[in-house]
Amino acid sequence: MRTIDLFAGCGGLSLGFQNSGFEILRAYDNWDKAVECYSGNFDHEIYQQDLNDVNQLIDNLKHIQVDIIIGGPPCQDFSHAGKRSEGARAGLTQSFSEVISSVRPNWYVMENVDRAVKSQSYKSARKKFKESGYGITEIVLDASYCGVPQKRKRFFSIGKLDERDGFLSERIKLSQSTTPMSIRDYFGNSLGFEYYYRHPRNYNRRGVFSIDEPAPTMRGVNRPIPAGYPGHAGDPVDINDGVRSLTYQERALIQTFPKNFKWVGSKTAIEQMIGNAVPVNLAAFVSRIIRDYQIEEWRLIEEGSLAVNF
Repeated sequence: MRTIDLFAGCGGLSLGFQNSGFEILRAYDNWDKAVECYSGNFDHEIYQQDLNDVNQLIDNLKHIQVDIIIGGPPCQDFSHAGKRSEGARAGLTQSFSEVISSVRPNWYVMENVDRAVKSQSYKSARKKFKESGYGITEIVLDASYCGVPQKRKRFFSIGKLDERDGFLSERIKLSQSTTPMSIRDYFGNSLGFEYYYRHPRNYNRRGVFSIDEPAPTMRGVNRPIPAGYPGHAGDPVDINDGVRSLTYQERALIQTFPKNFKWVGSKTAIEQMIGNAVPVNLAAFVSRIIRDYQIEEWRLIEEGSLAVNF
């Protein structure tokens, strides 16, 4: 399936879909650091472009035969970490929907933080998807049930032309694991540590975690252990028992990027790219569902069991 990735970042969504056999034709993002990093890891082109300029983007895409457009519009305005207000970046969700409405690929996938489903911006985008003829499956996925050793909840809106709403819901539910994946489940003992520090938003929350549980959500910053960390009753060990913060390479691995992924840029930029990325295995999980559904549909068409209007 010929694929375009909008708001591609460093490439987590692209890599997951590519790993499932999708052909990524090109990608777009507006952050120069992410574009540079993406470019160093994929053979196809990525273009640095302001995706608020919907008309230019549509002009670029309308002559390309594309089966699916994927993307994760920037989520800071919907994020639990932010002020939870819908500002300028939230308008990029509507930009995404305008591209889908104009290009009308057979499929689209929009990814965002879990609370985006309740936003006015998504409700407006959803209305445009429906008006354009898409049946929509909407679901919040916990990545730890989808092959990722991290408790990271993400919202997916998956659309297909001329389908019923919820057409993938049952497949997605049945494909998830029954238990969450821990860091040890994924890496075994190869990381060389048992406990690590992840800075809490406030000291009412713990900061020490075990590899025998899913990691908490990887964020765009990675603070070292502060001198004043008081400890927490929920910490599995004392902060002084050899506990340290994760390196950016370890954080990238927990995001299920491969070891040979080339991280380009300053440490601050790399940390932000890792925190913003869709976990590769979560993207692969979603893309396999779509791939298998489409293959089954093609088979039914070939057998003459499914009527198609051309």
